[in-house]
Amino acid sequence: MKKYQLTVTSREGTGRSASRRLRKAEKIPAILYGKHTKPETLSVSSTEFVKLLKEIAGRAALIELKRDAGAAALSFLQEVQRDPITDKYLHVDLQEVKETEKMVINVSVVVVGEASGVKNEGGLLDVATKRLKIRCLPKDLPAFIEVDVTPLKLNESIHVSEIKTVAGVEFLDKPSQAVVLCVEPQEEVAATVAAATPAEGAAAPAAGAAAPAAGDAAAAPAAGAAAAKPGDAKAAAPAKDAKAAAPAAKK
Repeated sequence: MKKYQLTVTSREGTGRSASRRLRKAEKIPAILYGKHTKPETLSVSSTEFVKLLKEIAGRAALIELKRDAGAAALSFLQEVQRDPITDKYLHVDLQEVKETEKMVINVSVVVVGEASGVKNEGGLLDVATKRLKIRCLPKDLPAFIEVDVTPLKLNESIHVSEIKTVAGVEFLDKPSQAVVLCVEPQEEVAATVAAATPAEGAAAPAAGAAAPAAGDAAAAPAAGAAAAKPGDAKAAAPAKDAKAAAPAAKK
């Protein structure tokens, strides 16, 4: 495993004011955590740190810290904070490791090969898990975790338990966790759903079909008229001053 180098300087001041002064001086506040030592506040050159990140290029990497005083320390990048507006580096967290002790680290997933579902069935590849948590000795740290997707068919997935074994590396994520999937294009999914859904209004009668036609007095009482209650004599009696129906003509 290749080791990278980074020069670090001890710093005494902490807090926002001290951090702002460091950044104005083109330095980045940093801290080194150790399993067997107390956290140590440091600073690194912005220029040197940016150069280091370009060299690492997303790999999991061991970094040898060269101190201005004291012995060198072996570490890896635990967290890097950036300003969301200026994109400048605000703070760096480093985790110290020992050559003889296993460490826990997140390693990026790299897809290799062309999935059968993409090549032959028009599917799309979806990397659901971009980083995997592993445990290993520093000497066994892989730069990436490679996942071969060649046999992956449409609507299939590769899980943590199916990833090729890496010597000296233990995967800590759930074995059932999906890492890479081959899915149908969204346009095809939308078209399938649309075909299975009835057209608007097809499942219900046409608007107004259940309602009586306008002016149909036999079908419904006049607007606002109260419905007659059973046994309500007044409701059954003819209106006041109403003329009686003429008797039927004699034959």
